[in-house]
Amino acid sequence: DLRYFFGQIMYGGHIVDDRDRIFNTCFLENLMKDSLLDEAELFPFVEGKGVSFRCPGVLSYDKYIEHIDEGLVQETPLAYGMHPNAEIDFRTTQCLVLFKTLVELQPKDSGDDESGGGNIKIEKTQELMVKINDDIQLDQNKPNMEDILSKLGEDRDPFQNVFLQECEYMSVLIEEILKSLSDLELSFNGELTMTDQMEALMDSIFLDNVPDKWQKLAFPSSRGLSSWLINLKHRLEQLNIFRDDPSTQMKVVFLNRLKNPQSFLTAVRQKSSRDNGLELDKLYIQTEVTKKMHNEIEGMPRDGAYVFGFHVEGARWDAGVSQLEESEPKKQFSVVPVINVKAALVQKDGKEEKGIYKCPTYMTVARGATYVFTAQLKTKHPAQKWIIGGVAMILDVEGVADAYTIDKE
Repeated sequence: DLRYFFGQIMYGGHIVDDRDRIFNTCFLENLMKDSLLDEAELFPFVEGKGVSFRCPGVLSYDKYIEHIDEGLVQETPLAYGMHPNAEIDFRTTQCLVLFKTLVELQPKDSGDDESGGGNIKIEKTQELMVKINDDIQLDQNKPNMEDILSKLGEDRDPFQNVFLQECEYMSVLIEEILKSLSDLELSFNGELTMTDQMEALMDSIFLDNVPDKWQKLAFPSSRGLSSWLINLKHRLEQLNIFRDDPSTQMKVVFLNRLKNPQSFLTAVRQKSSRDNGLELDKLYIQTEVTKKMHNEIEGMPRDGAYVFGFHVEGARWDAGVSQLEESEPKKQFSVVPVINVKAALVQKDGKEEKGIYKCPTYMTVARGATYVFTAQLKTKHPAQKWIIGGVAMILDVEGVADAYTIDKE
């Protein structure tokens, strides 16, 4: 069987990621089929899209080459089962990389003889210090761990442990940011010697990159420094609700504003395990997409928790019929309403649910190592269509995720 030969031995034998194996299997099932020599359509799921490339009948080698040269005139995302928006994203990324490279190549020091000289890196760093002190107010917003622990006491539920850990992460990060900027300011005033690490920090600020030392302590992100600081401020706003009153239960948790969203989902399973006397390793996260946005939720769910901050890439969520549909032209991301995440027992038979796409969820647009969990989304189309199209949910999307504010009531 050719499908097994290619998918499990020649190529598939080198695949180590389960999601890559699922993708590879779907592609082979679409290509290696009995109708392959009966002019089968080779482009996946292109009905009514105005493009086609069919497999010819039995021909000579030269005729096959001629058919390929004539049929594949121009490359298109549709050939790979992707939406045309994928090409827009690809070209945009190319432009961003080009401009970022040009910025990195320009001189970082700028002299002005008439005004007595100056350094643009120092100016940019001082502007950042003002922004952090006046706008984001990191010093005032830094979680006071002793105060939080005194309010919590010993008996803590799984959700309180999650937010306690998030506060600890944030406290360490803020401390590093403030310390590194304070050292720079002392260096500007001649009280400290400028080191290579300080120079590297100034270079990162000048290029609008998140400094390496900050990034190692922070949440996964694909953002530039300016946008990253805005996102940091929003994450602090959510943590401050817990900081001010650790006993409060948030009606909706912005999952995309947690450093470790997996821990929150684990807490959902832990609570269900305790309440119902079930084994933790036999539970998985079940998702049910509501029709409400975060500011329309009036209370806590009967089971599990309400979470927000999901963006579908490669398709769109149609809230009217509560299912996945084709993306709209030039709209790369689609905001998903509030999701009720709850724990459910793993099915012993392992049967696939009909009308469900198991959608991988990632923290950033880089995907890869930022995988969080697999959500279940309703669909009238075959799940294969979305797998081949690379459809996933992304938590942190620059320019989209920042548009929503937290309801503190």
